Amino acid sequence: MKNTYYKLIEQSFKFPQEGFKVEDNFLTFHGVSLKNLIEKYGTPFRLFYLPNIGEKINSAKKIFNQAISKYNYKGAYHYCYCTKSNHFSHVVNAALNENVHLETSSSFDIDLILNLFKEKKINNKLIVINNGYKTTEYLKKIISLHDFGFENVIVVLDNKSELDRLTNLLKGSHKKIKIGIRMAINEEAQSSYYTSRMGIRHSEIIDFHNLNIKNNKSVELKMLHFYIDSGIKDSLYFWGEFKKALKLYVDLNKQSSSLNSFNIGGGFPIRNNLGFDYDYEHIADSIIKNIKESCEANKVIDPNIFTEYGKYTVGESGAIVFKVLEQKQQNDNENWYLINNSLMNTIPDAWSIKEKFILLPVNKWDNDYKRANIGGISCDHSDYYNSEDFNQEVLLPSYSKKDNEPLYLGFFHTGAYQDAISGYGGIKHCLIPSPKQIIIEKDEEGNLIDYVYRNEQSAEEMFKLLGYK
Repeated sequence: MKNTYYKLIEQSFKFPQEGFKVEDNFLTFHGVSLKNLIEKYGTPFRLFYLPNIGEKINSAKKIFNQAISKYNYKGAYHYCYCTKSNHFSHVVNAALNENVHLETSSSFDIDLILNLFKEKKINNKLIVINNGYKTTEYLKKIISLHDFGFENVIVVLDNKSELDRLTNLLKGSHKKIKIGIRMAINEEAQSSYYTSRMGIRHSEIIDFHNLNIKNNKSVELKMLHFYIDSGIKDSLYFWGEFKKALKLYVDLNKQSSSLNSFNIGGGFPIRNNLGFDYDYEHIADSIIKNIKESCEANKVIDPNIFTEYGKYTVGESGAIVFKVLEQKQQNDNENWYLINNSLMNTIPDAWSIKEKFILLPVNKWDNDYKRANIGGISCDHSDYYNSEDFNQEVLLPSYSKKDNEPLYLGFFHTGAYQDAISGYGGIKHCLIPSPKQIIIEKDEEGNLIDYVYRNEQSAEEMFKLLGYK
């Protein structure tokens, strides 16, 4: 019996599974034929399947609202999309279609909000959470947003000096801007440092409020914000930091009559392997249950709950597809598959922070399989994809030069951060161009349509950026 790649995956994981299915020996992604896209557009290409964004948003809203109903929770749930995870207009518009609020992290993010407002994509009732370090320019733009009638702007203080700068900018004004306080969390044990550089120390927040915020006529405290960099996980670490923040909220609420919102940053995780197992409903249920019980025990009104989802919102909508150009047998044991772009340039998280993505062949699922290393075409030693499961190798279909079609490989759930970190449209390592981007969405009748958002970067575009004529 032939040991095919398909049998390997079928025996190792539950397969087919959501988003992935094999038809006629070719992989489909969210029901989209990758074979058709390859034939139509060539490779490499980056793909965004926009309908998935709405599916993820509505799934999170549903499970939180189910828990709110179950526990007779009095506060409201607000879903915020983190623009930093993917700023492209087609992505932001897809999120806004589901009535989300927005989270910003820099000065230019405010320009984006104003642009959306002028295009009538949003109105000034939108809640805008301002995170990140607040430069004076950032604060000025936040105030200008307030001038446009955005009274639901909430400036989350990342450190104490930001309050001084904000108050000074508001001097002589009758404006009163809503603020939040970010609590600095203790990082996980394996982190390079103990306490996050972001936020204000847990032990200092109540005194800071009483001395600097309570009688400040320019601001009104509305939110306590805590953020776990590793995301919302069912772990002792997460629940320990969560309960510490919840206790602080209860204590701070007794000092502030205006405080009414609890922001749980960090976000739900996304599937980064076919064996991914995460009980979203259980986590949402546990969050609501813990807050409800703590508030009842301390006679505090249930706060409004905010979650900030970036990777969860857009991550699983994205994929990037390459063609294998050549096999190289470098010694008796190591075989390399060289792809037609750079892994460092296109999925920088895999190179920089060893992030894992779902890697699957697009075709040749009926072939047998072998271990292989995947390398990019740049001249850098580090331009390869690493798998912890098989040392640095991965299991992929084997093939020979006699095959009529090349092997195509896809990295999936790459929709968040990769374009921003690699600098989409900018100068790339070894002047290897950014791949073309393909958008898939639904028309008014619900039919899928695909089109090129932007073609592969040209030499002329790169030379212009570098100052050549």
